Amino acid sequence: MNEERLGLRERKKLEAWRTLRTEAYRLFARHGYEAVSVEDIAAAANMSRSTFFNYFTSKDAVLRDPEPGDRERWLALFDRPADEPLWDSLVVLLLEFAKQISEFLTTMKRLELQSPALTERTLDRTHPFYRDLRDWVDTRTKPGDELESALVLNVALAAAETAYAHWEPTVDFAGFLRTALECLERAGAGVARHG
Repeated sequence: MNEERLGLRERKKLEAWRTLRTEAYRLFARHGYEAVSVEDIAAAANMSRSTFFNYFTSKDAVLRDPEPGDRERWLALFDRPADEPLWDSLVVLLLEFAKQISEFLTTMKRLELQSPALTERTLDRTHPFYRDLRDWVDTRTKPGDELESALVLNVALAAAETAYAHWEPTVDFAGFLRTALECLERAGAGVARHG
């Protein structure tokens, strides 16, 4: 999303969305996820409860929903060479996507220390990026290779999730990327032996 091209109304909506998310993260960090209500978030953002629901369907959606414009940014990552091996493409896609959402991942990792139940939400494969990634893999899959492609995708996702699970929030994001690359390379060595 090119914010310079947005009209005043769209810019104000984006600003309100970001304010709600920022205040939610601040409150979650201070009081823990479970202790914060939708009303608390709306009040901290100087908005009404109904205004909150104009932007998010629930408190959980504040954590889960991508920022407006994120989808366009991650879809651009799928422009990979057609002859590039699927595994190599997945490594690039997962690492580049992690860079795009580095602030979110860092915030979530810190919040998980206070509210361990949030780990399940962070690694939720129903996020729109994962649906787009599965669709992209399908476009790269020849008929009859669906099992192989699904296995390769799931191994790559498991490697990335393993890196996230072992990442300590005291380690900078570059450290996470190094760990993610190491996990993907180790997993890829096993995938390469079989495909």
